[in-house]
Amino acid sequence: MAVDKMAVREGYAGFGEWKTWYRVTGDPQAGTLPLVVAHGGPGCTHSYVDSFKDLAASDGRAVIHYDQLGCGASTRLRDKGADFWTVDLFLAELENLLATLGIQDRYALLGQSWGGILGAEHAVRRPAGLKALVLANSLASMKTWVEEANRLRKALPGGIHEILLKHETAGTMNDPEYLAATDVFYRQHVCRCDPWPPEVQRTFDAMAEDPTVYGSMNGPTEFHVIGTLKDWTIEDRLHLIEIPTLVISGRHDEATPEVVRPFVERIPDNGWVVFENSSHMPHYEERDACMATVSTYLRGRDNA
Repeated sequence: MAVDKMAVREGYAGFGEWKTWYRVTGDPQAGTLPLVVAHGGPGCTHSYVDSFKDLAASDGRAVIHYDQLGCGASTRLRDKGADFWTVDLFLAELENLLATLGIQDRYALLGQSWGGILGAEHAVRRPAGLKALVLANSLASMKTWVEEANRLRKALPGGIHEILLKHETAGTMNDPEYLAATDVFYRQHVCRCDPWPPEVQRTFDAMAEDPTVYGSMNGPTEFHVIGTLKDWTIEDRLHLIEIPTLVISGRHDEATPEVVRPFVERIPDNGWVVFENSSHMPHYEERDACMATVSTYLRGRDNA
Protein backbone atom coordinates (compact mmCIF):
# COMPACT_ATOMS: atom_id res chain seq x y z
CA MET A 1 0.00 0.00 0.00
CA ALA A 2 1.31 3.46 -0.91
CA VAL A 3 2.04 5.82 1.98
CA ASP A 4 -0.45 8.38 0.67
CA LYS A 5 -3.26 5.79 1.00
CA MET A 6 -2.47 4.81 4.57
CA ALA A 7 -4.24 6.12 7.64
CA VAL A 8 -2.56 9.28 8.91
CA ARG A 9 -3.35 10.90 12.23
CA GLU A 10 -1.92 14.12 13.63
CA GLY A 11 -2.26 15.49 17.12
CA TYR A 12 -0.60 17.05 20.13
CA ALA A 13 0.72 15.41 23.28
CA GLY A 14 0.34 17.67 26.28
CA PHE A 15 3.73 18.02 27.96
CA GLY A 16 3.43 20.10 31.10
CA GLU A 17 2.23 23.50 29.96
CA TRP A 18 3.47 22.86 26.41
CA LYS A 19 2.51 20.70 23.42
CA THR A 20 4.41 18.18 21.30
CA TRP A 21 3.14 17.81 17.75
CA TYR A 22 3.09 14.26 16.36
CA ARG A 23 1.93 12.35 13.28
CA VAL A 24 1.16 8.64 13.10
CA THR A 25 1.33 7.00 9.67
CA GLY A 26 -0.24 3.54 9.72
CA ASP A 27 -1.91 1.50 12.44
CA PRO A 28 -0.15 1.18 15.84
CA GLN A 29 -2.24 -1.96 16.50
CA ALA A 30 -1.12 -3.73 13.32
CA GLY A 31 1.08 -6.21 15.20
CA THR A 32 4.40 -4.93 13.92
CA LEU A 33 6.48 -2.74 16.20
CA PRO A 34 5.46 0.92 15.96
CA LEU A 35 8.52 2.99 15.08
CA VAL A 36 9.16 6.36 16.71
CA VAL A 37 11.54 8.60 14.75
CA ALA A 38 13.53 11.14 16.78
CA HIS A 39 14.91 13.91 14.59
CA GLY A 40 18.27 15.59 14.89
CA GLY A 41 19.57 19.04 15.55
CA PRO A 42 19.06 19.71 18.35
CA GLY A 43 16.47 22.07 16.94
CA CYS A 44 15.61 20.51 13.58
CA THR A 45 12.08 19.47 12.61
CA HIS A 46 10.68 16.09 11.60
CA SER A 47 10.64 17.13 7.93
CA TYR A 48 14.15 16.02 6.95
CA VAL A 49 13.55 12.49 8.33
CA ASP A 50 10.07 12.28 6.84
CA SER A 51 11.20 9.58 4.39
CA PHE A 52 11.11 6.95 7.14
CA LYS A 53 7.35 6.87 6.71
CA ASP A 54 8.17 4.62 3.74
CA LEU A 55 8.39 1.83 6.34
CA ALA A 56 4.68 2.18 7.05
CA ALA A 57 3.95 1.07 3.49
CA SER A 58 6.67 -1.56 3.16
CA ASP A 59 6.24 -3.19 6.58
CA GLY A 60 2.68 -2.40 7.58
CA ARG A 61 4.02 -0.76 10.73
CA ALA A 62 3.01 2.54 12.30
CA VAL A 63 5.68 5.22 11.93
CA ILE A 64 5.50 8.11 14.38
CA HIS A 65 7.18 11.42 13.63
CA TYR A 66 7.20 14.30 16.07
CA ASP A 67 8.63 17.77 16.41
CA GLN A 68 10.60 18.13 19.60
CA LEU A 69 9.84 20.95 22.01
CA GLY A 70 10.96 24.28 20.60
CA CYS A 71 10.81 22.95 17.03
CA GLY A 72 8.39 22.93 14.11
CA ALA A 73 4.72 22.67 15.08
CA SER A 74 5.45 22.02 18.76
CA THR A 75 5.49 24.78 21.36
CA ARG A 76 8.20 27.35 20.62
CA LEU A 77 10.07 28.80 23.56
CA ARG A 78 12.35 31.48 22.20
CA ASP A 79 12.71 33.13 25.59
CA LYS A 80 14.22 30.10 27.33
CA GLY A 81 17.91 30.22 28.17
CA ALA A 82 20.52 27.52 27.65
CA ASP A 83 19.94 25.99 31.09
CA PHE A 84 16.39 25.04 30.06
CA TRP A 85 17.40 22.92 27.05
CA THR A 86 18.73 19.66 28.48
CA VAL A 87 18.95 16.02 27.44
CA ASP A 88 16.70 15.14 30.37
CA LEU A 89 14.02 17.53 29.10
CA PHE A 90 13.87 15.80 25.72
CA LEU A 91 13.96 12.34 27.28
CA ALA A 92 10.97 13.28 29.42
CA GLU A 93 9.19 14.56 26.31
CA LEU A 94 9.84 11.28 24.49
CA GLU A 95 8.53 9.22 27.41
CA ASN A 96 5.45 11.43 27.57
CA LEU A 97 4.82 10.92 23.86
CA LEU A 98 5.08 7.13 24.20
CA ALA A 99 2.57 7.19 27.05
CA THR A 100 0.20 9.53 25.20
CA LEU A 101 0.15 7.19 22.21
CA GLY A 102 -0.23 4.12 24.45
CA ILE A 103 2.80 2.34 22.96
CA GLN A 104 5.18 2.55 25.92
CA ASP A 105 5.04 -1.22 26.45
CA ARG A 106 6.16 -2.17 22.93
CA TYR A 107 7.91 0.09 20.43
CA ALA A 108 10.98 0.65 18.28
CA LEU A 109 13.02 3.86 18.31
CA LEU A 110 15.10 5.35 15.51
CA GLY A 111 17.24 8.33 16.43
CA GLN A 112 19.03 10.27 13.70
CA SER A 113 22.09 12.39 14.62
CA TRP A 114 21.07 14.29 17.80
CA GLY A 115 18.05 11.99 17.85
CA GLY A 116 20.55 9.15 18.25
CA ILE A 117 21.87 10.85 21.38
CA LEU A 118 18.32 10.70 22.70
CA GLY A 119 17.98 7.11 21.52
CA ALA A 120 21.14 5.98 23.27
CA GLU A 121 20.33 7.91 26.44
CA HIS A 122 16.86 6.34 26.43
CA ALA A 123 18.21 2.84 25.83
CA VAL A 124 20.82 2.87 28.61
CA ARG A 125 17.92 3.33 31.04
CA ARG A 126 16.66 -0.07 29.85
CA PRO A 127 12.96 0.73 29.38
CA ALA A 128 11.02 -2.52 29.24
CA GLY A 129 8.98 -1.51 26.20
CA LEU A 130 11.94 -0.70 23.92
CA LYS A 131 12.28 -3.70 21.59
CA ALA A 132 14.41 -2.26 18.77
CA LEU A 133 16.90 0.61 18.46
CA VAL A 134 18.38 2.24 15.36
CA LEU A 135 21.22 4.74 15.85
CA ALA A 136 21.45 6.58 12.54
CA ASN A 137 24.40 8.85 11.72
CA SER A 138 24.89 9.57 15.38
CA LEU A 139 27.62 10.10 17.95
CA ALA A 140 28.71 8.80 21.33
CA SER A 141 31.04 11.68 22.25
CA MET A 142 30.79 15.35 21.30
CA LYS A 143 34.56 15.74 21.75
CA THR A 144 35.20 13.14 19.06
CA TRP A 145 32.48 14.64 16.86
CA VAL A 146 34.13 18.08 16.93
CA GLU A 147 37.60 16.65 16.34
CA GLU A 148 36.40 14.73 13.30
CA ALA A 149 34.35 17.62 11.94
CA ASN A 150 37.38 19.86 12.10
CA ARG A 151 39.49 17.18 10.40
CA LEU A 152 36.93 16.96 7.59
CA ARG A 153 36.72 20.70 7.07
CA LYS A 154 40.52 21.06 6.93
CA ALA A 155 40.43 18.66 3.98
CA LEU A 156 38.01 20.83 1.99
CA PRO A 157 39.58 22.73 -0.92
CA GLY A 158 39.65 26.46 -1.51
CA GLY A 159 40.68 27.64 1.92
CA ILE A 160 37.29 26.76 3.45
CA HIS A 161 38.77 25.90 6.84
CA GLU A 162 40.69 29.17 7.00
CA ILE A 163 37.56 31.18 6.16
CA LEU A 164 35.58 29.39 8.84
CA LEU A 165 38.32 29.82 11.43
CA LYS A 166 38.68 33.53 10.65
CA HIS A 167 35.03 34.25 11.32
CA GLU A 168 34.83 31.96 14.36
CA THR A 169 37.76 33.83 15.89
CA ALA A 170 36.13 37.18 15.10
CA GLY A 171 32.67 36.07 16.20
CA THR A 172 31.20 36.95 12.79
CA MET A 173 29.39 33.68 12.09
CA ASN A 174 26.52 35.51 10.37
CA ASP A 175 28.83 36.92 7.71
CA PRO A 176 27.81 35.76 4.20
CA GLU A 177 31.34 34.47 3.60
CA TYR A 178 31.12 32.24 6.66
CA LEU A 179 27.67 30.99 5.71
CA ALA A 180 28.84 30.17 2.18
CA ALA A 181 31.84 28.24 3.54
CA THR A 182 29.56 26.36 5.93
CA ASP A 183 27.35 25.39 2.99
CA VAL A 184 30.35 23.79 1.26
CA PHE A 185 30.88 21.54 4.29
CA TYR A 186 27.18 20.68 4.53
CA ARG A 187 26.94 19.66 0.89
CA GLN A 188 29.91 17.35 1.28
CA HIS A 189 29.22 15.80 4.67
CA VAL A 190 25.56 16.44 5.61
CA CYS A 191 23.53 15.93 2.42
CA ARG A 192 25.08 15.25 -0.98
CA CYS A 193 21.79 15.32 -2.89
CA ASP A 194 21.74 18.06 -5.55
CA PRO A 195 19.43 19.81 -5.18
CA TRP A 196 18.51 19.09 -1.59
CA PRO A 197 15.15 17.37 -1.18
CA PRO A 198 12.41 19.88 -0.27
CA GLU A 199 11.96 18.16 3.10
CA VAL A 200 15.62 18.78 3.97
CA GLN A 201 15.49 22.39 2.82
CA ARG A 202 12.35 23.00 4.91
CA THR A 203 14.16 21.84 8.04
CA PHE A 204 17.16 24.10 7.41
CA ASP A 205 14.84 27.03 6.70
CA ALA A 206 12.99 26.37 9.96
CA MET A 207 16.24 26.30 11.92
CA ALA A 208 17.33 29.58 10.36
CA GLU A 209 13.99 31.12 11.32
CA ASP A 210 14.24 29.92 14.94
CA PRO A 211 17.74 28.83 16.04
CA THR A 212 16.88 28.83 19.76
CA VAL A 213 17.42 25.14 20.52
CA TYR A 214 20.33 24.56 18.13
CA GLY A 215 22.16 27.68 19.23
CA SER A 216 21.70 26.87 22.92
CA MET A 217 22.70 23.21 22.84
CA ASN A 218 25.03 22.99 19.86
CA GLY A 219 26.22 26.37 18.63
CA PRO A 220 26.32 28.18 15.29
CA THR A 221 27.38 25.19 13.13
CA GLU A 222 28.00 21.46 13.11
CA PHE A 223 31.72 21.92 13.74
CA HIS A 224 31.75 24.94 16.08
CA VAL A 225 30.08 23.39 19.13
CA ILE A 226 30.02 25.85 22.02
CA GLY A 227 26.59 25.02 23.49
CA THR A 228 25.55 22.92 26.46
CA LEU A 229 26.31 19.64 24.65
CA LYS A 230 29.99 20.44 24.13
CA ASP A 231 31.16 18.01 26.85
CA TRP A 232 28.47 15.35 26.38
CA THR A 233 29.43 11.67 26.13
CA ILE A 234 27.75 8.32 26.63
CA GLU A 235 30.75 6.13 25.81
CA ASP A 236 31.13 4.75 29.34
CA ARG A 237 27.44 3.74 29.51
CA LEU A 238 26.89 2.05 26.17
CA HIS A 239 27.44 -1.41 27.66
CA LEU A 240 24.12 -0.94 29.45
CA ILE A 241 22.16 -1.21 26.18
CA GLU A 242 20.66 -4.69 26.26
CA ILE A 243 18.72 -4.91 23.01
CA PRO A 244 20.20 -5.77 19.61
CA THR A 245 20.93 -2.43 17.95
CA LEU A 246 21.32 -1.34 14.32
CA VAL A 247 23.97 1.33 13.68
CA ILE A 248 24.00 3.09 10.30
CA SER A 249 26.21 5.78 8.78
CA GLY A 250 27.40 7.09 5.42
CA ARG A 251 30.84 6.77 3.86
CA HIS A 252 31.08 10.59 3.58
CA ASP A 253 29.23 11.24 6.84
CA GLU A 254 30.21 13.88 9.37
CA ALA A 255 29.52 10.96 11.70
CA THR A 256 32.80 9.37 10.63
CA PRO A 257 33.87 5.82 11.52
CA GLU A 258 35.78 7.24 14.49
CA VAL A 259 32.59 8.93 15.70
CA VAL A 260 30.47 5.79 15.27
CA ARG A 261 33.05 3.29 16.54
CA PRO A 262 32.07 3.43 20.26
CA PHE A 263 28.57 2.18 19.41
CA VAL A 264 30.06 -0.78 17.58
CA GLU A 265 32.70 -1.59 20.17
CA ARG A 266 30.66 -1.06 23.35
CA ILE A 267 27.03 -2.02 22.63
CA PRO A 268 27.06 -5.78 23.29
CA ASP A 269 24.81 -6.81 20.38
CA ASN A 270 24.90 -4.60 17.28
CA GLY A 271 25.23 -4.50 13.53
CA TRP A 272 26.85 -1.64 11.59
CA VAL A 273 25.89 -0.77 8.00
CA VAL A 274 27.77 1.90 6.03
CA PHE A 275 26.11 3.40 2.94
CA GLU A 276 28.87 3.95 0.41
CA ASN A 277 27.27 6.81 -1.55
CA SER A 278 25.89 8.78 1.38
CA SER A 279 26.93 11.37 3.90
CA HIS A 280 24.71 12.23 6.88
CA MET A 281 21.36 11.45 5.25
CA PRO A 282 21.29 8.02 3.60
CA HIS A 283 17.52 8.06 4.18
CA TYR A 284 17.47 10.42 1.17
CA GLU A 285 20.87 9.90 -0.48
CA GLU A 286 20.32 6.13 -0.78
CA ARG A 287 16.69 6.02 0.19
CA ASP A 288 15.71 2.57 -1.06
CA ALA A 289 18.78 0.84 0.33
CA CYS A 290 18.47 2.61 3.68
CA MET A 291 14.79 1.72 4.05
CA ALA A 292 15.47 -1.90 3.11
CA THR A 293 18.22 -2.13 5.73
CA VAL A 294 16.08 -0.67 8.51
CA SER A 295 13.09 -2.75 7.43
CA THR A 296 15.06 -6.00 7.57
CA TYR A 297 16.30 -5.20 11.07
CA LEU A 298 12.86 -4.18 12.37
CA ARG A 299 11.16 -7.24 10.89
CA GLY A 300 13.63 -9.33 12.81
CA ARG A 301 12.55 -7.64 16.04
CA ASP A 302 8.78 -7.64 15.47
CA ASN A 303 8.31 -10.73 17.64
CA ALA A 304 10.63 -9.58 20.41
